Amino acid sequence: MKNFLFSNILRELVTNKLSRNYLLKKLDNYLYDSIVEKHDESLRKVQEKKYQYMNSMLQCSLRNVEKGYFSKNVFKKLVSVLVENSILNKHKYSEKLEDFKNQYGEYPPNFLVLSPTQGCNLNCTGCYASSDPHTSAKLPYHIVERILDEMHDKMHSRFVTISGGEPFVDIFEKYNDVFFLVYTNGTLITPKVADRLAKAGNVTLSISVEGFEKETDARRGKGVFKKILQAFENLRNAGVPFGTSVTPTSQNVDLLLTDEFYDYYFLNQGITYMWEFQLMPIGRSSHELDLMVPPEKRVELYRKWEYLISEKQYCVADFWNSGALSNGCIAYGRMGGYFYIDWNGHIMPCVFIPYYVDNVYELYNNGKSLVDALFSDFMKKGRQWQRKYGQAHPKDPENWLMPCSIRDHYAYFRKHILPDYARGENQEAEEALKDDEYYRRLTQYDEQLRNLTEPIWEEEYMEEEYEKTNNK
Repeated sequence: MKNFLFSNILRELVTNKLSRNYLLKKLDNYLYDSIVEKHDESLRKVQEKKYQYMNSMLQCSLRNVEKGYFSKNVFKKLVSVLVENSILNKHKYSEKLEDFKNQYGEYPPNFLVLSPTQGCNLNCTGCYASSDPHTSAKLPYHIVERILDEMHDKMHSRFVTISGGEPFVDIFEKYNDVFFLVYTNGTLITPKVADRLAKAGNVTLSISVEGFEKETDARRGKGVFKKILQAFENLRNAGVPFGTSVTPTSQNVDLLLTDEFYDYYFLNQGITYMWEFQLMPIGRSSHELDLMVPPEKRVELYRKWEYLISEKQYCVADFWNSGALSNGCIAYGRMGGYFYIDWNGHIMPCVFIPYYVDNVYELYNNGKSLVDALFSDFMKKGRQWQRKYGQAHPKDPENWLMPCSIRDHYAYFRKHILPDYARGENQEAEEALKDDEYYRRLTQYDEQLRNLTEPIWEEEYMEEEYEKTNNK
């Protein structure tokens, strides 16, 4: 099946009820065949996880189309913008991507995470965003445009993630061939905003929750959860697909291990996807370190994720337990990955790596571009580690259940990746570099996690490959 046929079948699935079952079976066979059976460059178990995830995304999307929560017109627009322009980017823009590689020696990243403003209307415990519009930093609109123009025209990216702060900016209509994933607290999504997003058709919102009402209001403020539910309703009525973003911590991890939590959001509230970002402590606060999901609970979350995508067919990605989906770490501006720019213009490898060597203002003032930042020693050392860790040899990679350079390999990150001249994004990041207790606890955590996940990786992912090799 050619790529354009794949796109056409997706469109037919939402418009042709009579042949939907036939088309769905045909598409499922295609996905399994292309992702698992005909993809022998990687571990079979890894490819099976990718198939299960893609299938869960398709099932969640079609379920919400059937319920009327996901407009057919928006679905068809997303096929054009997300599937054809972003997921199939390497096919649609192959010549331009090859030109980039010929000029710079590597392919460009697939997407950017941009936090254009630190300002936010909430004041959540432990959050970096500011509720004071007079003191919060933000990027001027013309700088945001310049950044997006570079991603669009130089790197040929058609996918941008907007974070914050509350990040609504008037860019969706201008860049109508780009797909935007927007992280938001949801409290400002009125029916009018939802209708505008439906008309644009190239935006999905990931709304932050901490659990149910009790957990969410405890961190975000009394009454916030009810506003989130209203936002869900506004988006459903407008037919805009949306998801949730959750931060697993030691305090809510037991809730995230229940079916009840996922059933509520996927079946009752009509979300299409869920992202889980396990807490990454920054700074010297022992309280923040105590909020990390304990290693044994992280393994339980991994098992839950396996069950959710295979049995429940819920589209859930757990950072970092879902590292197999992306062949490990996606930071440092790697091909298939991304880099991050915050409201001060600091250019960082990842939203979880609060250190930088380049800044957009400094680059632009010196006649340079974002491409120059991608080839700093910081970014290049990160990509070197990624290749060494498995991306250069996906048939025999290291443990992708520990994919994160800073969170899962902190000692290596400090010694081999982070330059001495790198600057902290904030004071807490600077203090972490000088704190012996912070270093001790993170490296101890990594060692405990390694002892728990290595047997899983070796026995469940690598063993089949060893057997195939030995039988040849």
